[in-house]
Amino acid sequence: MKKYTKYPLFFLGLVVVATVFCCSKVKTETTPDKGCIVSGVNTCPKADPKIVVNFSEEKQTIHSFGASDAWSTKFIGKWSDESKKNQVADYLFSLENDSEGNPKGIGLSMWRFNIGAGSFEQGTASGIPDEYRREESFLKADGSYDWSKQAGQQWFLTAAKARGVNKFLAFPISPPVQFTLNNKASGLPNSHLNLKGDQKANFADFLVNVLQHFSATGTTFNYLSPFNEPQWNWGENPSQEGTGATNSEIADFIRILGPKLKSAGLSTTIALGEANQWNSLDANNSDGRGDQINQFFNKSSANYIGDVPSMEHLISAHSYFTTCPNTDIINYRMNALNKKNAVDPSLQLWQSEFGILGDICGQLSGFPKNVSIDYGLYVAKVIHHDLTVANVTSWQWWLAVDPYNYSDGLVYINDPSGGYDLNAMKNDGIVSDSKQLWSFGNFSRFIRPGMVRVGANLSDINDPVTSAGTQMISAYKDPTTKQFVIVIINMAGSQKTYKLDAGFKLGKPEITSYVTSATKNLKKMVSTSTDIVLETRSVTTLTGTYL
Repeated sequence: MKKYTKYPLFFLGLVVVATVFCCSKVKTETTPDKGCIVSGVNTCPKADPKIVVNFSEEKQTIHSFGASDAWSTKFIGKWSDESKKNQVADYLFSLENDSEGNPKGIGLSMWRFNIGAGSFEQGTASGIPDEYRREESFLKADGSYDWSKQAGQQWFLTAAKARGVNKFLAFPISPPVQFTLNNKASGLPNSHLNLKGDQKANFADFLVNVLQHFSATGTTFNYLSPFNEPQWNWGENPSQEGTGATNSEIADFIRILGPKLKSAGLSTTIALGEANQWNSLDANNSDGRGDQINQFFNKSSANYIGDVPSMEHLISAHSYFTTCPNTDIINYRMNALNKKNAVDPSLQLWQSEFGILGDICGQLSGFPKNVSIDYGLYVAKVIHHDLTVANVTSWQWWLAVDPYNYSDGLVYINDPSGGYDLNAMKNDGIVSDSKQLWSFGNFSRFIRPGMVRVGANLSDINDPVTSAGTQMISAYKDPTTKQFVIVIINMAGSQKTYKLDAGFKLGKPEITSYVTSATKNLKKMVSTSTDIVLETRSVTTLTGTYL
């Protein structure tokens, strides 16, 4: 989750192999029966460049695509209009198609549930001005639990399950207010964890109790992410729940939490990280809050916790601050991947939070709200680079449902008059989509858990920085069902045609494409041609089967 300050952005790219296909120049005199070679001069039109896919070049196995329920679902989930709530849920979770075969939603495969710390009950005394950014807590002041709290969020949890989502992650942003040093959820104005020293075990017990309750009532949280962006000093100008934490404070708490999860018999594992940006994983340790791959997963580190019970073998970061210029979108991710491979090649990387914030190199802006294809292309570009450069196995969004005049949402809510009256939106509103949603869906709807990313390149581009500003490609296969998915982003202001040179035999002649552009939202088209036309400024997902 984010403080809304300036965030730079980058655009994605991919290393590709350049091969030019054209007619050969002939030196000898020719006759008309030689086709387009006339008097030794090449007059043939240049052949279309190729999409080249190598199924034998296997990369990472995809785990999930997700988003979080913070912060507006606590209100929207309690709306009386079931049709509007279900429209939001369909946009996010549905795997169904309309009568023309176009997807109704983006088919998220993981849902993040924010465990609140109690700032909502404190009201203005919480120090958080916007009540939409305060959260309820299951834990009451007397130490008992009220499981009717967070009812709106619980509605969306149920809606996700009903639409086939089977991976769930729970995340607190702060310990409950009764456990914190300042009795608030907004953190301290320094690098330290806002948690009383004698309350560490109680905080761990609180998290275990929440997970046990939901498990007993039918929802198992696969993952628990106990810290979020600990690199920030959340109490300086509090706008939401949050706390900083040093690596040693994180390690100390994980050593308490892990055994408690195991002894409680929970299958939930700890998904560690949520670093504020990519280079907090491999650098930036001047204040004891960076270099987290080495700190937590190098066995020689004093903060090593890779052997703690109930630890998932992964670390996550957020893609803010590292998206532009195009060299940065590549270098930040490559540095994190290289550090991971040096410390522990088997460690998974996740990108666990992103949204469009602040000024993006003067090209895009978080404010005011913009849901155009420019913003959809930017989202696709970030996803592409996280998948193809950092090799992430999971990619997750921040605000799934956004009531603000800002560009960091997937689904948007306006008040019944079309404005931004947050008080009116508590009970009703207008639901709308965005290109951010559908461009994300070009990945999440089709690249299903268990698919394997494979080698892919465009024959006319051999430079990743050039690719980030023109065309980008990634490809995936399902070895069990023999399905393939190819995602191509065309940043250019003109149409581009490629010949599919798959390197594999098609199982069926039909190739189905789903296009998101200025005028289309995952529009379905079916063709038997291997000539792939990329529309101007679009994201195209190709699907089919192979033998």
